[in-house]
Amino acid sequence: MRTILTLAVSLVFAGTLAAKDPEPESAKKNADGATHVDAKEAAALVAETDEAKKITVLDIRTPAEYEEAHVEGATNIDFIAPSFEAEITKLDRDKPYLVHCQSGGRSGRSLAVFKKLGFKNIYHLDGGLTGWRTAGNAVVEAEKKEEPAKEADTKKAE
Repeated sequence: MRTILTLAVSLVFAGTLAAKDPEPESAKKNADGATHVDAKEAAALVAETDEAKKITVLDIRTPAEYEEAHVEGATNIDFIAPSFEAEITKLDRDKPYLVHCQSGGRSGRSLAVFKKLGFKNIYHLDGGLTGWRTAGNAVVEAEKKEEPAKEADTKKAE
């Protein structure tokens, strides 16, 4: 009887764990306080439709880089700008954020700021926007401005 009860409790516990939403395969917080994810895992986070789990994408590249191409819906906060930390302090520390730059260098360095400020749910896109694009994920690209047509030189050679 005790064995059956133990088995039943084990099955209920296992079922509870299985029903929990799985984190990305590589999901584990590093010493930098962030969960590092690849582009495939990041795309799954971005695609989440449940408002309680919806992630905000933070693109910490320069505004010029952001204008060239960015993840749809991303918020741009320039890591190089003197106001970076002040802008980050305005964010809700309990919400999940996916942080990236072009290749992962600047965003990797930014993780110390998020940790210092007490952010609880930071995901780092390893490989940055380059990795995101290489994986085939969509980006919003700047509209190419057409150069004005050059007017023909109307001067006649004398």
